[in-house]
Amino acid sequence: MFDQAIIRVRVDDGHAEKLPGAGLVLSLSASRDGSRLAFRSVEGRGVGDVFVLDLASGRAEKRTNVNPELDGLALGDLKPVRWRSFDGMEIWGLLLTPPGWTPGRRLPLLVYCHGGPNGGVTFGLFPQFIHTVGQVDPYGTEAMASAGYAVLFPMPRGGGGYGEKGQRAIVNSWGEGDYKDILAGVDDLISRGIADPERLGVMGASYGGFMTNWMITQTGRFKAASSAASISDLADQYFLSDGGDVMAEYFRRPWDARESYFAHSPINFAKNVTTPLLILHSEDDLRCPMSQAEQLFVALKKQRKDVKFVRFPDENHELSRSGKPRHRLARFEFILDWFADRLSPRVGALRETIVGGPGTP
Repeated sequence: MFDQAIIRVRVDDGHAEKLPGAGLVLSLSASRDGSRLAFRSVEGRGVGDVFVLDLASGRAEKRTNVNPELDGLALGDLKPVRWRSFDGMEIWGLLLTPPGWTPGRRLPLLVYCHGGPNGGVTFGLFPQFIHTVGQVDPYGTEAMASAGYAVLFPMPRGGGGYGEKGQRAIVNSWGEGDYKDILAGVDDLISRGIADPERLGVMGASYGGFMTNWMITQTGRFKAASSAASISDLADQYFLSDGGDVMAEYFRRPWDARESYFAHSPINFAKNVTTPLLILHSEDDLRCPMSQAEQLFVALKKQRKDVKFVRFPDENHELSRSGKPRHRLARFEFILDWFADRLSPRVGALRETIVGGPGTP
């Protein structure tokens, strides 16, 4: 699932062979004479370095060290995991565990739902966005692992990795099979003695935010949740988003499928929510408009649910437009505190390290 190797295919007979190199390879470039290949290779906890492969000898030489600061940090362990879902389908994901963790001790688990929905995760320090590190992952999962959490990155049906059939499996059915795939992964980690069933959290941004909102309307198993740049009303997403036509690809037009739009919108099941929810949203988000967050917040607040709403002015979908890094720092502070208050990992000392000590604005 997570290998992206270099494959050489002969044009005369179609014979294919896998060339030596790291599991995740990006940005291939051949030398003028075709004897060498340059590429970016990404390992489990890095951001990718440039290698040059000599095709005759099979030797790959590392030419860069993009982020040497990582060498001095104790990083978590990121490994592929897989499980069987409700219908027997094999589902894949990544599991990040804290530095120094030894099996046998249950961990608070954060489930990180990816965007898309036809997105996915892979190896790298930013597993959701390794193809463009400039788009910093909304949830600082490596720091969360250092705070004592395990983080599950599920790859449910509808996302990348299962072919066209797998992506079409959620047409007209967001929050159905994909939701069950994720819960099956949680159950698997509990059964293996890794996750503490009493300390479960869920989070995600964009479609991952939709899935987070949806999950807490369908189950009360999670003790805390955080949705960023999220979706709560599918019809509004069609009419107000700069990418609204995506909704028609999955559900047809709202006037032709009113019942389906209603049935798959988290806002219509807000009365079921018992999980404390932290909502984070940018005021100038055109992909998932601010109204998506506002209406969910109002619906929960009017029912006196445990909900907190953080708005970021002058920011876009990726929280990258304003040129104010403090917004990203503030976002992470809100997230860390939210989960720490409800799942109680060892977050105090880590937070002081991240933000520069008590009293840092």
